[in-house]
Amino acid sequence: MRGLRVTACGCPLVLYDKTMITAEALGNTIANYLNDNGLFLVDIEISKDSDITVAIESREGDVKIENCVDIDRIIGGTFDRDVEDYSLTVTSAGLDQPFKVLDQYIKFIGSEVEVVVKGGGKVKGILSSADAESFELTTSKMVKVEGSKKKVQQDTVTAYAYEGIKSCKPVIKFK
Repeated sequence: MRGLRVTACGCPLVLYDKTMITAEALGNTIANYLNDNGLFLVDIEISKDSDITVAIESREGDVKIENCVDIDRIIGGTFDRDVEDYSLTVTSAGLDQPFKVLDQYIKFIGSEVEVVVKGGGKVKGILSSADAESFELTTSKMVKVEGSKKKVQQDTVTAYAYEGIKSCKPVIKFK
């Protein structure tokens, strides 16, 4: 993007000459590395001051610090910090943060999650499946069965469309 102002003598004066890094360009730059290392992109945020935050997640296990350093180097090797004038933070997606992409839902299938439903209410259950349109949550409760003295566990599977929820995030349990 180039800003020009014309001076009193009619000569153009360049105020700035700064290209804008886009989230798409950053994602394309690191796509092969992510794929080759069993990682996926969760989010790229670019502030108006060109502070860039790249959040990644591992398909299995945890993101290693080496992955963050490698991505920093790949981006730094592609986009010159002196020319582009940006700051960069590469981080893993936080466990306490809501899911943003389908790959996060898929990674946490079989894990306990908390869903905040639009219109109010929270539901905890086991994430049982996920696809591009919705996900399924299995909830359990103890119910009394007629003719039995003991309560039995009853599982219910409920489908949630992504547009029908405010958030979904893993439940963190400390032992």
